[in-house]
Amino acid sequence: MTNDAKISFLDLVTPHIELQEELVAAFQEALKNAAFIGGPMVEGLESEFAAFCDTRFCVGVGSGTDALRFALSAAGVAEGDAVITVPNTFIATTEAITQVGARPEFVDIDERTSTMDPDKLRTFLVKDCERSPATGRLMSKRTGRPVTAIIPVHLYGHPADMDPIMELAEHYNLIVIEDACQAHGAEYFSARSNRWMKAGSMGRAAAFSFYPGKNLGACGEAGAITTNDEELARKCQMLRDHGQAKKYYHNVEGYNGRLDAIQAAFLRIKLKHLPKWNEQRRDRAQIYGNLLTGLVESAIIPLAAPWAKAVYHLYVIRVEDRDDLIAKLAAENIGTGIHYPIPLHLQKAYVHLGYKEGDFPVSERLAKEILSLPMYPNLTEAQQSRVCQAVRQILALSRKSPAAVLVS
Repeated sequence: MTNDAKISFLDLVTPHIELQEELVAAFQEALKNAAFIGGPMVEGLESEFAAFCDTRFCVGVGSGTDALRFALSAAGVAEGDAVITVPNTFIATTEAITQVGARPEFVDIDERTSTMDPDKLRTFLVKDCERSPATGRLMSKRTGRPVTAIIPVHLYGHPADMDPIMELAEHYNLIVIEDACQAHGAEYFSARSNRWMKAGSMGRAAAFSFYPGKNLGACGEAGAITTNDEELARKCQMLRDHGQAKKYYHNVEGYNGRLDAIQAAFLRIKLKHLPKWNEQRRDRAQIYGNLLTGLVESAIIPLAAPWAKAVYHLYVIRVEDRDDLIAKLAAENIGTGIHYPIPLHLQKAYVHLGYKEGDFPVSERLAKEILSLPMYPNLTEAQQSRVCQAVRQILALSRKSPAAVLVS
């Protein structure tokens, strides 16, 4: 079965070769103008990405982590607050919470989508929180902190179920900051608004990462905040630039979180191709689904919820003996990934939060089963056929008990 032709988990070379002439020209333009920080390229990206996300404003920043941190701070999340999110996400989500002085509180995920389970969020708000008699604020029974915000994560390019989350947030007067770092161009059908809405346009603000491997990736670190709130956008603009309202006039103490112009120029070039790339990812996901049909007894393939237009930043399957499959695919020169092997509540960095194994069983179970297959726009059908043939043969040879099957 061995084939020497490598199928990479991710291909960052091909799109840059295809766009090399435009990218080099943008770099040369920056050299000629010595415009490296801010300026027309950053402003142009902000305008174009805001339009892409159907929002009024976009603020370019140095990373997706900066975007989350600045959005939380600008929205009013402060020292001593609690922010609700999920344990099945990259640590940047919770780093942003703690870096504004708040504390993460977790709720488990929906097994079908790997995103925040609105029912579990409702249970947390009803059973694990109470109103302060003195202030009327919603307080966490676990920590005694005021609960001020929710960060739903649009994971793997699939949006969270936002209508019930937004309804709960409105009922309890909570801020919603979307973690859209993996969801550039993903859409959600809001029954409340009776229309499709872009990831990044539904909460008070949203954070995007332009890390090189994202659907829209820079050639280095970069990120952005999207919002319809003009005041929040203005605060984020100050926070990214040492709190300056104008040069050397510091209204607040901020950060060095600016987006450099060369990365903005690269992103503007790539943004023109993003709709096509996302459609190609959807096509690749459909092909995977067709090729893997019939494996329900040994593998679980991603669910596309009827209210979601996912952009498949990752194509994540679930198998019982994940490590065995990874090793055997590697022997076939097929790259894979794991996103993410340890839920955040069980990470050493968060021992002080006091969570234990068993607190979030869905996240814990999925963390042991998830496996990301190769996924990128230029992945060929022949490559996908080889990947799926290898997966099928390896699983067929396995004598272990099958993973639990999801019920849609």
